Amino acid sequence: MKLISWGFIGCGEVTEKKSGPAFDEVEGSHVEAVMSRTESRARSYAERHGIKKWYTDAQKLIDDPQVNAIYVATPPSSHALFAIMAMRAGKPVYVEKPLASNYEDCARINRISAETGVPCFVAYYRRYLPYFQRVRQIIDEGQIGNLTNVQVRFSVPPRELDYNSPDNLPWRLQPEIAGGGYFYDLAAHQLDLLQDFFGVIVRAHGYCANRAHLYEAEDTVSASFCFDNGLVGSGSWCFVGHESAKEDRIDVVGEKGMVSFSVFNYAPIRLITSSGQQLIDVPNPSYVQLPLIREVIHDLQGFGKCRCTSVSATPVNWVMDRILGKF
Repeated sequence: MKLISWGFIGCGEVTEKKSGPAFDEVEGSHVEAVMSRTESRARSYAERHGIKKWYTDAQKLIDDPQVNAIYVATPPSSHALFAIMAMRAGKPVYVEKPLASNYEDCARINRISAETGVPCFVAYYRRYLPYFQRVRQIIDEGQIGNLTNVQVRFSVPPRELDYNSPDNLPWRLQPEIAGGGYFYDLAAHQLDLLQDFFGVIVRAHGYCANRAHLYEAEDTVSASFCFDNGLVGSGSWCFVGHESAKEDRIDVVGEKGMVSFSVFNYAPIRLITSSGQQLIDVPNPSYVQLPLIREVIHDLQGFGKCRCTSVSATPVNWVMDRILGKF
């Protein structure tokens, strides 16, 4: 069995519980080294997680002969840089979502992956979670019949950090780093799931606004889109809504019924047909990225083929850039 020795570029919040520990849960895989520009953060993460090496220079981590795969867990604006560095060094890479902060950088990543023959995977882990696999099963089995429409509705109140001064905003609200506001960070998961279920979105239009004026990025988005199979859908996102309007829901409507599910809070799946309403509770693993990370590692070990590649992830950025009016 091929042993996969990972090097983490970035060791922030997402690596603490969602992803980091999962790399040691799969047979033949372990974390060899971590990197952060902040020395204290890199050292602390390594010590707390029993990792023997840490770096403050990404190139040194990539060049480490004991590291043969790279996990990029930085904000999106640097994803392309580090992914390309890793692939040019001949080391497969697993990148946090979204793949990049814009569609053009996604295309660059795909081009280098094709030129080098080195794979690049993307952390759209919800595709592999049991909760969403159950949604897919309901749709694929035809329980709601021929599909007619898809609707995304998402609304949350502002976060406490949203009231910070412009010089102290979280990176997710800095478009030059994140690609947009919270829309680019959160809608990426929703749009990836929909395209994984129904195929690529080939047309998308959006209207963006800043209604609360807490920061410069968009805080409210409405969009319409069309999949390559002719299915149409719409979405509404508000990141400054009142608590009473809080919602995390996707409705998939068919000729025989409807299935509703959440993306972030995993509320029970609601299936409505002529037989009545059914609530389906599906638990997920403790480390939510584990099912996908297992697929990535098995792919690298030659046991299977992971479909969550940079090529499959790129349409998400295309759709988001279209909705935000980047082109």
